[in-house]
Amino acid sequence: MKLYDFELHAECYAARLMLSLLGVTYQTEAVDFYPEAAHLAPEFRAINPLGRLPLLEDGTLRFGTVQGILSYLAAAYDPTGHWAPDTAVLRGEVAGWMAVAGELAATAGQARLIETMFADGDAEAARAGAEALLRVIDQHLWFGEVEGRDWLCSATHPTIADIACFPHVVLSEDGGISRQDYPAIRRWIDRVKRLEGFTVMSGVFPTSSAL
Repeated sequence: MKLYDFELHAECYAARLMLSLLGVTYQTEAVDFYPEAAHLAPEFRAINPLGRLPLLEDGTLRFGTVQGILSYLAAAYDPTGHWAPDTAVLRGEVAGWMAVAGELAATAGQARLIETMFADGDAEAARAGAEALLRVIDQHLWFGEVEGRDWLCSATHPTIADIACFPHVVLSEDGGISRQDYPAIRRWIDRVKRLEGFTVMSGVFPTSSAL
């Protein structure tokens, strides 16, 4: 298995995190997302016409979106079925939060790219969009805690929805977005970091108890 990867890319981190949580052995091939924009080069587009990272190869299979990668890994490598539950309710919930992860990429993720990799765009508009999403997520998590729920979906365990959303939330401060006003999100981040197999990246640190 090979992951085409850029160390500082939030969605590449989501793929690496999922692989680590599942204990899957894989190789990486670095793609210079910034500053070279190698993901847009003809050589890379020949294997992923979308020109996007991450890209996962497993034998003859290729998955060129983070949503596809997380869904595939959970279905193929999680014998418990916890990461991608197969009940109607949880499948619907996971799909909904995967869509939210896409919105986080377009707001919090975009603000981070503008601030750290000089991407084009309106940083203030991206931050405003991210703040609106974070308020909704924080409220959702807070009410969930009141009801005894720790994760984005109603399952008693994390799902790929948590992994899809986590990188853009935990890296949001790189885009100038404070998490000070989102205590339920901060507690959720801590819970994700305590999962067996959790792995870090630049800007993402282990919990204090793990130091």
